[in-house]
Amino acid sequence: MNAGLQSVDPVVTRISGPTVTATGLAGAQMYEVVQVGELGLIGEVVRLIGDRATIQVYEDTTMLKPGAPVRRTQAPLSVWLGPGLIGNIYDGIQRPLPGIQAHSGAWIRRGEKVEPLDTSRRWTFEPQVQPGDILIAGQPVGQVAETPLVRHRVLVPPGLSGRVRSMVGKGDYRLRDPVAVLETDAGLRELTMLQHWPVRVARPMRERLRVTEPLITGQRIIDTFFPLGKGGAAAIPGGFGTGKTIAQHQLAKWCDADIIVFIGCGERGNEMTEVLREFPELKDPRSGRPLMERTILIANTSNMPVAAREVSIYTGITLAEYYRDMGLDVAVFADSTSRWAEALRELAARLEEMPAEEGFPASLPTRLAQFYERGGVVTTLAGTRGSVSIVGAVSPPGGDFSEPVTQHTRRFIRCFWALDTELANARHYPSIHWLRSYSEYVEDVSAWWQRRAPDWSALRTEALTLLQREERLQQIARLVGPDALPDSQRVILFIAELLKDGFLSQSAYDENDMYCTPERQVALLRIMLVLYRQGQALIQGGVPLARVRELPSVSQVLRAKSALGNQEAGRWAELERRVRDELDALAKEKR
Repeated sequence: MNAGLQSVDPVVTRISGPTVTATGLAGAQMYEVVQVGELGLIGEVVRLIGDRATIQVYEDTTMLKPGAPVRRTQAPLSVWLGPGLIGNIYDGIQRPLPGIQAHSGAWIRRGEKVEPLDTSRRWTFEPQVQPGDILIAGQPVGQVAETPLVRHRVLVPPGLSGRVRSMVGKGDYRLRDPVAVLETDAGLRELTMLQHWPVRVARPMRERLRVTEPLITGQRIIDTFFPLGKGGAAAIPGGFGTGKTIAQHQLAKWCDADIIVFIGCGERGNEMTEVLREFPELKDPRSGRPLMERTILIANTSNMPVAAREVSIYTGITLAEYYRDMGLDVAVFADSTSRWAEALRELAARLEEMPAEEGFPASLPTRLAQFYERGGVVTTLAGTRGSVSIVGAVSPPGGDFSEPVTQHTRRFIRCFWALDTELANARHYPSIHWLRSYSEYVEDVSAWWQRRAPDWSALRTEALTLLQREERLQQIARLVGPDALPDSQRVILFIAELLKDGFLSQSAYDENDMYCTPERQVALLRIMLVLYRQGQALIQGGVPLARVRELPSVSQVLRAKSALGNQEAGRWAELERRVRDELDALAKEKR
C-alpha cells in the first residue's frame, strides 16, 4: 500500500491562505522543503497524516489551484553560509533583495529564485593549514577578507574531522571551488567556502559559558543602570510610539559587537525602509568605515507573506551562530517579536490548532524559548570563545505588559528595558523607565566594571535609590505641592530631575551625547551624586536649597553631556573639582 501511495504524483487538494494541503507525500518528512505549483513556491511541511501533508508556503498563494503539482526537495529549510553575507539584505527565507531588484525590479515576483550568495564571484582565500594537519569540526582551514572590517574564517563543517589530504594555495576562488580535501572515516571529502545549515536546528558548540562582560552600547541608562551581558538576552517592550525601533537602531549603531544582524519581522514598511536607507550611510564608530561592512539586514515587513515572517528570526539567528563559531561577538536585533507571534497565531488558526491565551498557540512559550536560548557565550567546537546577544522588541497592544508575548518573553530573558509612554510623550529618549526596568546581569558584569570604574556599583545603587525615593516624594508633592516639603526632601526632587535631564535622557543627534563611553558615564554620575551628598549635608546644616541651586556649576553639570566629549577626561575632572570647590565655599560661608 505504501508503494502505491508513493507512486501517486503529489498534488494540492486544499488552499487556505499560506497553508496548503497536498496528497501523495507519504515519504515526506517534517519540515522538508517542497515546491508548490508551476511557479515552484517555496513551502515547508508542518504536518503529516499518512500521505497527506500540510504545507506552510512562504510566498503569496494567490491564483494557486487544487491539482497543482508539488515537488519534494528531500531537505529541510536551510540557509547558505559563506563569504558575501555581510552587507547583504535578505527577506525572511534568505532571498537577497538587492539581487531580486536587479533581476526583476522593485517587486518580488511569486516563485522568484535568486541565489543567496553570488557563486560566480571570486574571493581571495588564504590557507591556514597544511597537508597532513589533523582538523576537527569548527576549525578554520583558511580565511577571506569579506569586508575591511571582517575576516571571514572558512570552517570545517560540524560533524566532520580528519587529516588534510591536499590544500590549495593563496588565490582567488569561487564559493563552490574545493579549497581542501579531508581524509575522513567515510572517505575523502572536499571542502568549499560554501556551507548549508537548517534554520530550525541550533549550530553545535562545545560548552556554554557564564556571562562576564557587558555589551557596551554607549547609552547611559542601559550600560550604567541596566547592563546587558555580552551573550545575554534582553527585551524592549513598549506601546506604539515609545521608540522601540529607534532604540534598537541606536544599539545596533553603537554596541561593541563584531557583527550586527538586524531582523525586521513584521514591522511597517516605512520603518524598514528607513533602516535600509540609513544603515548603508552610517559610519562604524570604532573604525570610521561604513557600518554595513559588519551588518546583515533581514527585511520581512508586515505586507510580506506571513509565513516568511515566522521563519525570519530563525534565519537571522542561524547567520549569527555561524559568525559566532568564528570566535566573534554577534548582536541580533529582532523588531518585533510580537509581530512574529502574530504570524504564529495566524498560522496556528489555519492549521486548526487549539488556541490558548488571546488566541496565541499553546506552543508560544516553547517557540520563544527556542529563539532566546540560541543566544549565549560559548566555547566553539574549535575551542575559541564567541557570543550571540539577542535584543527583542515587544509591541504589546495598548502598552499592556500583562499580555502573553511580554509575559512569556520575561521568562526567557534576564534584561528588561520597559519603555514608558509618558516619557516618550515628554520627548525623554530613550524612554526606558528606570523603576520598571531591571537587569539580572549586574552581578555578572560587576568584575568588568570594577576594573574600569571601581565605584560604578556604589554609584549605580545610590542613584537608583535616589530615583525610588523621588517617586515616593512625587506622590506626596502631587497632594500637598512641592513647596510644602522641607528642603531636605526637595533636594531629592532637584537632584532626581538633574539625573533625568542630564544623565538618563540622551540625544541621538548630538555628536557628544549620542555615544557615551563607560568612563564618561561614571564621571557624569559621580559629579551629580557629589552635588547630592554635599548639597544634602549643607541643607542639614541650615543652607537653603535655593543657594545650592544657584551655584554656577549646576548649569554646567546639566550641559556636560553635550559640552564635554568622550576624550576629555581632564575637563571632566576639572568640572568635578569645580562642583566640590563651590560647595566647600558655600559651607565656609555658612560657618
